[in-house]
Parts: sequence; structure tokens; C-alpha cells
Amino acid sequence: MQENQKTNSPIYDLIILGASGFTGKYVVKEALRFLSHPPLKTIALAGRNPTKLTQTLQWASHPNHPPPIPILTFNTSDPQSLLSLCRQTKLVLNCVGPFRLYGEPVVAACVEIGCDYLDICGEPEFMERMEAKYGEKAAEKGALIISACGFDSVPAELGLMFNSRQWEEPAVPNSVEAYLSLESERTIVGNFGTYESAVLGVANAGSLQQLRRSRPRRARPVIPGPTPPKGPLIENQKKIGLWAVKLPSADSVVVRRTLAALTENPHGLPGVSESAEQIEKREAFWSTMKPTHFGVKIGSKSLLGVFRFIVVGIFIGLLGQTAFGRWLLLSFPSIFSLGWFRKKGPSDDEVRSASFKMWFVGHGFSNSTLASPGNVKPDMQIITRVMGPEIGYLTTPIILLQCARIVLSQRDNLPKGGVLTPGIVFGPTDLQARLQENGISFELISKSALS
Repeated sequence: MQENQKTNSPIYDLIILGASGFTGKYVVKEALRFLSHPPLKTIALAGRNPTKLTQTLQWASHPNHPPPIPILTFNTSDPQSLLSLCRQTKLVLNCVGPFRLYGEPVVAACVEIGCDYLDICGEPEFMERMEAKYGEKAAEKGALIISACGFDSVPAELGLMFNSRQWEEPAVPNSVEAYLSLESERTIVGNFGTYESAVLGVANAGSLQQLRRSRPRRARPVIPGPTPPKGPLIENQKKIGLWAVKLPSADSVVVRRTLAALTENPHGLPGVSESAEQIEKREAFWSTMKPTHFGVKIGSKSLLGVFRFIVVGIFIGLLGQTAFGRWLLLSFPSIFSLGWFRKKGPSDDEVRSASFKMWFVGHGFSNSTLASPGNVKPDMQIITRVMGPEIGYLTTPIILLQCARIVLSQRDNLPKGGVLTPGIVFGPTDLQARLQENGISFELISKSALS
């Protein structure tokens, strides 16, 4: 592999790692849509198996002839190959999961070289561990390390910000609950990597709690009004036509990290070389963001569908605690996920037919003077919605590539470096507008008074 010092101009705008994986090949396909259009002029694919990468490029290019994109070889167990890789590019897109197994060497190499990094991770333990271990050094070296730049967790972050902007003064939100609805004309088949990450997440739950106890407490935002009640295990949300149950996803964790960063930095994070106009724009954007309690639920139009969610959750929660149980879960995913996940992934037709809706139901007060820590019920509700195509193979590549294009084209307006959330970095940018141009919509559904 050709060496290139980071002090010189990197050869590539970005390198896609894990391009031959289930999600990686769709990321390549999305990247080809923007290749040769500034700021994306040069890319490379990297992985362990050059033959598979070549096949990925052919698949992603079909029916056109594959463009002359370099194929690079690396191994996460070889630090020197990773350092060499990072010296050759401005930005790394990492699609190699599970990230708790394979992600840290890539982050470490990017931080060492000062190379920017985005991934599609939805694993809280990995994200928080990278922040604890590499946050200060990344800021010093000028490396932006941003996880969760896919369906986990950009729709949740931008969706919450969109809902927050609808609360015009003197109104204030108290809580926003996100309800995820997965829809398809055919069978819904999830990403096996997501399933594997969930299983390993149960196994590493203790490590995450230990990590959190070892770190200083982050600032907590001051939220108007009382803490909302927990509510029933199964909720019938009639306004949006869904039965729902709590979803233990990365979204609420990532949102809380963004809100903590915003509490510590009320005007957001300064860009590495912002203009006065950009500073004013950033500060104006964050002035519209109002802190709120936030949670995520997964919904179904039928009560039976919710019971199915609960059964799969019980399987993963119980069996994921032992080595033999994890072997069963990962060896027979179709059985223990009741058909939602399988090792070979969905067909192209199943991907094309799937879509998602994410509803944001906000409760708050029509006037901030009505909010008090006492027993006061919200008197106002605002419902917004984010919609898009299939979450793992279509929405995730769309989001990742738009985040990448912003990093490449607006780097002076972004923080110098650090291990950060997508919300705190991309919130003030035009990411929402870019997603809307590429098939992911943001809509205000209703504003109403509560009796």
C-alpha cells in the first residue's frame, strides 16, 4: 500500500472500509451517485478480500461499467496497515461491525494521523468508550470522530431538533417520545449486523455501566416542568395509530449525549475557522433547540405485532447473557428473531419495498410560565414525522454519504476535532435539507391543545 504523509495532500477524499459487507455495498452504491461531483472527486474501497471488493464495485456499478476505483487491503489487527490507510485520505467511512469487536483500531489510527472518521455504529458501549479513551487526543490532533451517522441515530437527532423548532415562544416542550414504525409490502428482514450488535450489547451491558460509573457526570439540561410518568409497558398511541413498546436503542443515548454537550456549550461547538456570518448562523440555530426528556418506542399497527417485539426482546435479553445462549442466538437468528433477521440478509426486492416512519410526539406547555416542578400536566401537543426508505441498506447509506459530503465541503465550519455525536456536529448544517433532497422527509403533522 502506498504511503502518504498526512502533512501532504491526501490521495483520496474518502475511503470506505468494509465495503463488501451487507451495508457496505449499499454505501458504495450511494457513493458512486456523487463521485466526480465536488466535494467527492476521489474514493477508494478497503477491506481484507480484494476479490470481494471488486465484486462489490461491479454490483454497485450495475448496469454501468465499474469506474477505476482503487482497491486497498487492510486488516483491523494490523495497526501499520491502518495508519498507512489513514495517511492517504481526508475521511474514513467505517462499515466494519460489530464495532465493539473491530472498531477501536480504526478509530485509534484516525486519531493518531488526524484523519476524520464517520461510522454507522449503533452500539452505546463502543461510542462512549471511544469518547472516554480518545476524546481529548482527537481534539488535539484535529480528528473528527463521529459515530451513529446512519439510521442510528441521525433521524432521531434531527427529528427531535425539528420537533423542538415547532415550539415557538412562549411555548416550551417537556417531553418528546419517538415512535418507530417499520413498514413493507413484503417481509421485513433486518440487518444481521444490527442483530449481532444487539446480542453482544446484552453481553457487554455490565461493561457499559462500569464505564459510566468511572466517568465524571455530564451536565444535565434544565427541562421545564415535571419528569413525565413512565406509563404502561404497552402503549396504544391513538393519534398515530400504533401500539408501542419501549425500544432499547442507541438513539436515546446519543440524543442525551448531544443535549449534555449543548448544556455545556449553549451556542454549540465553534468551527475550526468560522466566518462571523457562520458563527451568527450557528448560534441562531442552537437558540431554537429546547431541552426535553426523550425516549424511543417501536410500534406496530396491531397488538400482536407488539407482542412479537416483546418475545424477541426476551429471547435476546435472556440468552444474550451466556456464551451458549449467544451461540444459539447468532447461529439461528431467523428462529430467535421470529423471522426478522437472517444471516444472508434481505433480497434487493425486500430492501426496495421497505420503509420507515418515525413519529415524534411532543408534550409541553403553551406558555413557559405554566411549567413548574410541581404536579402540572402539559397542555399542548406537537406531532412531527420523519419518513424514508428501508432503514439499514437505503436510509443509512443516504445519511452517511450526506454527512461525508458536509465534512468534506464545510470542514472549516465544523469543530476542529473530538469524539462527538452527529447532532452536535451536523445540527447547524444543511444536513436536514440534504436528506430531504434524497428521499427522507420531515413534516409537521399537528399542533393541538390538551384537555
